[in-house]
Amino acid sequence: MAGHKLQAPKGVSEYVPPRSKAFEFVRDCLINPARLAGYQLIELPVFEDTELFTRGVGESTDVVSKEMYTFEDRGGRSITLRPEGTAGVMRAVIEHGLDRGQLPAKLWYSGAFFRAERPQAGRYRQFYQVGLEAIGVDDPAIDAEVIAIADAGFKAIGLTKYRLDITSLGDIQSRAAHRVDLVKFIDGIDLDEATTSRAQLNPLRLFDDKRPEIRDAMAKAPLLLDYLSEESTEHFKQVKKYLDTLNIAYVINPKMVRGLDYYTGTTFEFVHELLGAQSGIGGGGRYDGLMEELGGQSLSGIGFGLGVDRALLAAEAEGVISAESFVSDLFIIPLGDLAKEKALQIAFTLRKEGKTVELAFGDRALKGAMKSADKSGARYVVVLGDQELSSESVELKNMNSGVTASVRIDSLINAL
Repeated sequence: MAGHKLQAPKGVSEYVPPRSKAFEFVRDCLINPARLAGYQLIELPVFEDTELFTRGVGESTDVVSKEMYTFEDRGGRSITLRPEGTAGVMRAVIEHGLDRGQLPAKLWYSGAFFRAERPQAGRYRQFYQVGLEAIGVDDPAIDAEVIAIADAGFKAIGLTKYRLDITSLGDIQSRAAHRVDLVKFIDGIDLDEATTSRAQLNPLRLFDDKRPEIRDAMAKAPLLLDYLSEESTEHFKQVKKYLDTLNIAYVINPKMVRGLDYYTGTTFEFVHELLGAQSGIGGGGRYDGLMEELGGQSLSGIGFGLGVDRALLAAEAEGVISAESFVSDLFIIPLGDLAKEKALQIAFTLRKEGKTVELAFGDRALKGAMKSADKSGARYVVVLGDQELSSESVELKNMNSGVTASVRIDSLINAL
């Protein structure tokens, strides 16, 4: 008796052809601006010691308190599937001494991350991100560069219906002055026990609460932007100046609180207008105390995490990804063994020149092979038989127009 059909766990995002081509395109668009700016790949484990995230991300966050996949391994160690990227990058930078080399350490990464959330459109238990970190320099210009790299990635995809929200969460002195008044304000609100506990750990978390009654209660709460020290005010002013220089539009959002506790200073989020409740397509900020918290030097840093899944949903919502962007340049149909040998040679020669070339395999009849060529979406098709081999030329068919042209085999690269 055959076994029952297995399915992927609930809430994971999987990408199979043809949609996987669009996923790959979106991911590469988000990565490429980082490469062009001199950032280098860092490849990290998908699981870490749980302590890394409880210390680095913050116990008051939903990520740590509700959403982490944590388990005990066979050695009795508490292990967690990574819910975000920055803490792992910082751990690796400290462990491998990258903070003692040339600064800033400029790194990018991509891969799967995991949060035990209630699955819904754009919100998955396994999701994909492209991330970037610039570590070791406290310069408003690098804040602007990091934001600009993220913006360039979204623009490369073709997205237009999004906005950039920015704010500053200030330095230690700014947050301490603000906390005094914010705690006094919160003490006057009737909160349940769980919310009170979260507010005691980090009162800023209440600005991020999605419940209407909490949003109403916090409407007149004191804002951190009004408590910035002179130094933080100047830093934020410079960031805005550089963004203006780069013609990057932004909206100042004084109530923005990212979902991770390590953020300080410049903080930002990209929000897409067509994605409904899960509208955030990426964001990040500065985290000036994180390295020291994790046992390293007292170095500043700034970075982002961009959601590949949501960026793809946004691209599909805007209709900016065309299926024609992912078709092959040429589909070759060989007729006979000698033709198959020649077809393989032609395909590999053209691929060396950067062309995408497919072959009809399995010795199918011409009619069936032409159907495969049509389904592949290839721009051009050639049939390679005895006559073509002897004349060293082929009839190159444009699959969109149906027009054919006689082309010498050694000149195919020029015709494609």
